[in-house]
Amino acid sequence: MSVNKVILIGNVGKDPDVRYLDSGVAVANFTLATSDRAYTLSNGTQVPERAEWHNIVLWRGLAEIAEKYVHKGDKLYIEGKIRTRSYDDSTGAKRYITEIFADNMEMLSPKGNQSGAGVSQPQQPNTQEQSQQSTASAIQNDPADDLPF
Repeated sequence: MSVNKVILIGNVGKDPDVRYLDSGVAVANFTLATSDRAYTLSNGTQVPERAEWHNIVLWRGLAEIAEKYVHKGDKLYIEGKIRTRSYDDSTGAKRYITEIFADNMEMLSPKGNQSGAGVSQPQQPNTQEQSQQSTASAIQNDPADDLPF
């Protein structure tokens, strides 16, 4: 048995880039920053705060929710899986990118917090959007994707 599960709480680095496939399926991409606090070692050495940037990918209902409600600076809770893929850049060099394919997202920004678009952020999606999340989660949880070979 193997487990591929990621839980992140962080701040959105840019407004989601949402596009629709020919089939009408929505896909959202954005970055999420998490950070480790600064601390001092017992010998007095100070270790500065360190930010880590994560590439987040949302599909279907979650992508549509992100398009409406998620903006740069918002605090989010994300659950998902790590996926790494490769591609050839314009010079022909092989590049790798690691992404978090989210199965669940919760908005943690305080209600009424103004974002770049000036829209108040709900703390949780409404019931219809929650059912879209469940549907998106069920569709994405294809057992074939989790095979170790």
